[in-house]
Amino acid sequence: MNIYDTANRLAQELKQSEEYLNYKKAKETLNLRPELKNKIEEFEKARYDAQVTAMQTGKDDEEKTKKMQQLYIELIENDDAKKFFDSETKFNIILADINKIIGDAVMDVLK
Repeated sequence: MNIYDTANRLAQELKQSEEYLNYKKAKETLNLRPELKNKIEEFEKARYDAQVTAMQTGKDDEEKTKKMQQLYIELIENDDAKKFFDSETKFNIILADINKIIGDAVMDVLK
């Protein structure tokens, strides 16, 4: 068994998964709607800013958090944005699960 062959098979299976295909389709839909894509990018930036501030200061910045929440509320009212967020979350869960499985398998040498 070649470990790289196994990794390549995993990559191909991942690209054929429902979660990957749905996420890819949602991203393609966003590319056809530049205004919505820009709004999601604005939300992502606001979320990042809020997270960085919270990590640096140890507390939430109410203004940044409120801005992020308001953008999200506006976005999830849009079906395409909601599908994007849902599919992104599901795809990220799969990636996290795969990383956990691999990490758990080699934990004995990482301690």
